[in-house]
Amino acid sequence: MSIRERLLGALRGEAVTHPVYVVYDAFLPNPTVDWEWLFSLGLGQVNHAFVVEEKHPHCEIIERKSVEGGLERRDVTIRTAGGELHEYYLGSSSKGVLPWRMEHFIKKPSDYSIMVEALEGSTYTPTDRAFDESEAAIGGRGITIAHVDRTPFQKVQIDFAGIEAFSCHLADEEPALLELLALMNSLKLDEFACVAASKARFVKLWENIGIDAVGPRAYRKHIVPVYEGINAILRGTGKKLMVHYDGKVRLIAGDIARLGFDLDSLTPQPEGDMEPAEARRLWPQCFFWLHPSLTWFSLPQKELVARILAMASDVGPRRYCFEVSEGVPSNWKETIPAILEALAAEARRPGRPIAQPGSPEQS
Repeated sequence: MSIRERLLGALRGEAVTHPVYVVYDAFLPNPTVDWEWLFSLGLGQVNHAFVVEEKHPHCEIIERKSVEGGLERRDVTIRTAGGELHEYYLGSSSKGVLPWRMEHFIKKPSDYSIMVEALEGSTYTPTDRAFDESEAAIGGRGITIAHVDRTPFQKVQIDFAGIEAFSCHLADEEPALLELLALMNSLKLDEFACVAASKARFVKLWENIGIDAVGPRAYRKHIVPVYEGINAILRGTGKKLMVHYDGKVRLIAGDIARLGFDLDSLTPQPEGDMEPAEARRLWPQCFFWLHPSLTWFSLPQKELVARILAMASDVGPRRYCFEVSEGVPSNWKETIPAILEALAAEARRPGRPIAQPGSPEQS
């Protein structure tokens, strides 16, 4: 059975007899890792494809690339009739350093009005071009997920303003910030109406929520209503929504259960605050894309493997897989093969339940 078939079976709710371990496509440009060797050992792959084309008629977006300190610098300027916003990134995927935002667009309250002007009149069109290309390329190695940028509160907090400035502006209830959030909430639902028309079965929101940086009150006021709107749009389409929650989520556990989405990059302590057994007890129908804590990879190999197998036991026997989603461990050459072999050994263990391909999802 291919990795793709095993992963799709797990996503359907079939018993997991050979747990899948996948890597995000974003890490593949890292030349310090022998990915082909890891794939030959049984590592899978998850590709991400945009299934919506967006246009912003009231702004011009200008990108410029240069080199700074041996790394690629990418400057982005948004130009409108009312002013300009600027951000830049530093990093290079080809050198194993994912680009990191060094400056945010929003630096003062009046900048929110420029962003409103930039986004007003935005239009969205469905397209399966990137999805089809990805599916043709990935074959039996994995699957392609339609990915969508963060919901507006998270987008503004993380990408446009940064947590410190955003928190101050939100506390002051800056009118231009609230206007921007209202506009973006509406646009996000327009975008998901196009996502609903795509071929993709699985849809990911890149939320990156840690509730300690948001707070339950703001989460329920500003974020939950958007999820509810997205759920209403996707209802009846056969698509499954997953959200990238790699931080602390205990304070919103009840909200997660009610909203019913799957969890991507679910991480135990110390990055997260929910241990696998408790997560499964609270969210029995949720599919867990499990990210082992990167701190585990500094442990003796036998202990690392034991923790991985314990995690599988705690959340299994259904609706889970493992993934490299937050970073590639520096000792990947030793640790990832050891994990793959341990997971394969689980499949060979006598008495394991056998999942039949195509069998119906079980509760």
